[in-house]
Parts: sequence; structure tokens; C-alpha cells
Amino acid sequence: MVCVYRGRADDPAADRAATAALLDRTAETGIPGVRVWQPHRQVAFGRRDSHAAGYEAARTAAEKRGYHPRERRVGGRAVAYTGRTLAIAHTVPIDDIRRGMCDRYGEASRLLVGVLSELGADVTRGEPEDAYCPGSHSISGVDGGESSGKLAGVAQRVQSGAALVAACLTVAEADVAALQSVLDPVYRALDVPFDPATVGSVATAGGPDDPAVVRQAVEDTLVDGRERTIRTVGDD
Repeated sequence: MVCVYRGRADDPAADRAATAALLDRTAETGIPGVRVWQPHRQVAFGRRDSHAAGYEAARTAAEKRGYHPRERRVGGRAVAYTGRTLAIAHTVPIDDIRRGMCDRYGEASRLLVGVLSELGADVTRGEPEDAYCPGSHSISGVDGGESSGKLAGVAQRVQSGAALVAACLTVAEADVAALQSVLDPVYRALDVPFDPATVGSVATAGGPDDPAVVRQAVEDTLVDGRERTIRTVGDD
């Protein structure tokens, strides 16, 4: 059985609380959880960002462009969600917080590359130089055999009894320009290298332009044929 959360809460704080509740539920029951949704328009800053000299200027740059600034507990540098960008949360039971992290990263990357490839996107693990939120667990489109625009990044955090494997996934081609326009001034304020040309999407990699299609495909892949119990976030 898998517990599936769908939809989003009325505001960013309540939306984050829903994902935290899914993680706690997995820790308490041992039942895996899946949530694939479109978060509110926001820029999520990492802990390193929050200690940067230009952090307040970066928050202001995000706000001026209509993005709610917040700090996140997983991942590295700043990522942005346009309101159409997908977020992925997969919660799994664990026995030891010190074990399995690399395996979970590898499995998440493998599953994402697999489902996006099945949808027609030409993707690979890795990222171009000076991509947003640089890290070892990224997925990019392929151009001439080399990674081009980054379209997904994977992060992870653990607590007693459960791990959260999270990802952001840019689907629509229109979101590429939207992300470039907010991440460029944000990264300049943080004084972190960023090349706007490194932003990609599922659509620019040859896959669907519709986030709803990709959302369902990713959910189905993570559920993997198991019985699912569905809760709509915001119904309570």
C-alpha cells in the first residue's frame, strides 16, 4: 500500500506542513508516501543561501518578481517554482538514518530518467556547468550527447523512521524563461555562478509540455502498481 497526497494547500506554509505530515505518517506506520504536485509560486532558498551576505537582496529580488521567498530544509542552493513547476515527495520507511542515502538517490534518479524517457524526453543524469542549485543528483536534457538544460534536481532528508526523497521538475517550455528571469537576479545577489541558458524543461527535451500528464506518470511510477490510498490536500 502507498499513501498518495494530491493537490496543494491554500498557502505555502500549510503546503509544506502537508509534506511534513506525509513524512511523519510514513515514520509512524511504515507505509510509503507519494506526493507529486504544483507548489505555490516561490523561491526556496537553501541553508547556505540564508548565510550569504546577499541573502536579503536575493529575497527582495524574488519578491519583486512575484515569488514568495522561503527557506527549505532539504537541498542546496535556491530553486524556483512558477506555480506550474512540479514538486515530488517520496517518503520511505527506514531502519537506520545512517544507511541507504546513496541508494535512495540512485533509485530516484533512475526512476525519473526512466519515466521521462518513456514520455519521449531525451534526458540523462548530470547537469551543465553553472546550473541552478548545482549538485550530483540532477537530470538534464541531452543535446549532441551532452547534458544541456537542467530540468530536475533531487534532494533528501531523513528523520527517525523515514526518509524524504524530494525533487523539483520543470515541465513546460514557458517555464524556462520564467525561471531564468527570477533565478538570474537571485543568484547574482547571492554571488553564486549561474548561467540562465542552463535552465531546461521536459518539453524542451522532447517530452510533454503538460504538467498534468507528467505529474500522473511520475505518481504512477512511484506507486509502482501497489494499492494506493488517496488524500486530497486542503480537504481537511
